[in-house]
Amino acid sequence: MSRKRAHENGDQEENGDIEVKRERLDEAESPGELPDGRAIIKHEDVDDAEDDKPVWSLRKAQAEQPSRQCPFLGTIDRGVLDFDFEKLCSVSLSQINVYACMVCGKYFQGRGTSTHAFTHALDVDHRVFLNLSTLKFYCLPENYEIIDPSLEDIQYVLKPTYSKAHIKAIDLNTKLSIAFDDTKYYPGIVGLNNIKANDYANVVFHALSHVTPLRNYFLQEENYASLKRPPGDILGELPRRFGELMRKLWNPRAFKAHVSPHEMLQAVVQCSAKKFQIIQQSDANEFLVFLLNKLHEGLNGTRKANSSVIFKTFQGKMRVYSRKVLSVDTTDEARSTLLESEEFKEKVEEIPFLKLTMDLPSSPLYRDEQLNNIIPQVPLTTLLAQFNGVTEKEVKTYKANYLKRYELLKLPDYLIVTYTRFEKNRFFLEKNPTIVNFPINNVDLYDCIAPGARADHKYTTYDLHANIVHDGPPEGGIYRVQLAHAGTGKWFELENLHVKDILPQMITLGESYIQIWKLNKTKTRKERVDDVEDIDTTASEPAPAPVLPKP
Repeated sequence: MSRKRAHENGDQEENGDIEVKRERLDEAESPGELPDGRAIIKHEDVDDAEDDKPVWSLRKAQAEQPSRQCPFLGTIDRGVLDFDFEKLCSVSLSQINVYACMVCGKYFQGRGTSTHAFTHALDVDHRVFLNLSTLKFYCLPENYEIIDPSLEDIQYVLKPTYSKAHIKAIDLNTKLSIAFDDTKYYPGIVGLNNIKANDYANVVFHALSHVTPLRNYFLQEENYASLKRPPGDILGELPRRFGELMRKLWNPRAFKAHVSPHEMLQAVVQCSAKKFQIIQQSDANEFLVFLLNKLHEGLNGTRKANSSVIFKTFQGKMRVYSRKVLSVDTTDEARSTLLESEEFKEKVEEIPFLKLTMDLPSSPLYRDEQLNNIIPQVPLTTLLAQFNGVTEKEVKTYKANYLKRYELLKLPDYLIVTYTRFEKNRFFLEKNPTIVNFPINNVDLYDCIAPGARADHKYTTYDLHANIVHDGPPEGGIYRVQLAHAGTGKWFELENLHVKDILPQMITLGESYIQIWKLNKTKTRKERVDDVEDIDTTASEPAPAPVLPKP
């Protein structure tokens, strides 16, 4: 019995020692250190929740002094930092918990002892890392958070933010910003990188970024960050990427005076099922239509006119008159009968539109006797006559031909105009080189408005806001865009990374393909007409006779 009790007492003492050890272990400052100083090797997992917690060795120090100074801030190289590319680990290609090295600019996953960022810090002695999701800085391999006000500029470049007061003052800015590399630029007038063959998309991004209501909407991330889309839907990514691109284009504190649209283009490739790609040239007009419609859908837009910022800004309304054309082989008796039938009567419908397409006249096949007019020209007023409700246009379909007339019922605040510069025949893509002659300001669309709707339009005059030009052959040409800077009133031409200021007289010399016109609301049409009448009356009055000096 004594041995049994002694054995039981020994078990109890041993169990008691184990409990004491457990209590001492719980009371230790860290789960990675024993009371006798021995360390427990523990691999940290890659988890955002764990990464947000300070590492055990500095918990007490950070609790006493949250703004702990880091001795490695001097190793940060802002010249190599580039946050325009996709946030992927350069080793594992994972998008989860990615950190950017502030010394070399590369991306790595995690910061635990078994992660790529931790290994990179040990291999090359790069100590400062930024979490691309939480915007928090950490020092590795010590693994503590860095809180320092000098790092705020890096956080702003990664994720620019704009207050309402800042957005209101953007169009009033006349000062140049200075990038980290000492390059001077105007916010919004910066180059876009042509990764392979995406200049067709760059000009559209630039043109839309200068549409004021569209730009102001996407500069405030809270407008679309909480949009809910069905599970598995990919359209919700497009507005977010487009907003990121807008905020970077208008960043007044950038490190470089150009932006790479890599992440936006990745979303475009995915949402278009690879119809539009980075490595293959596409049509800027087709891309513009795709982008506007998909942004509208991604913003949960419906068929209602004010369901999204896209429709609010660009949507107008027109009335279409259409009648079916009789076949040439139709006899006179059948013609009179068919013309009275319901099928061949003129039909009227009202439809919304996001852009107006204007047909260019066919270019001449031969030169004239004096070798003049090699490149044909047409005034914009002639093209606008297509929408006066009188001019008929023949539209051919597979089944029949129709004659249509158009007149406008509602003018949008921003009018998109495209010219039919490309046409596909049976053999190849053909380009029309006709030059459109147009004034940059005061283009009046009053005659294009239906007579019954003219009283509803106080403003009918448009000013050119953006002009996209195509140069070269139809399949191997390049795109460039000309933009009006609201603050200075100057015109700039952007071709990928090349930015230069131009004279307004140079704009009409190119082969314009897409234009964005802004409705001028400074004066009503009546006020403009009165001003013109006053000028005409003053000019028609005879000049007073000169008074001759007396002899």
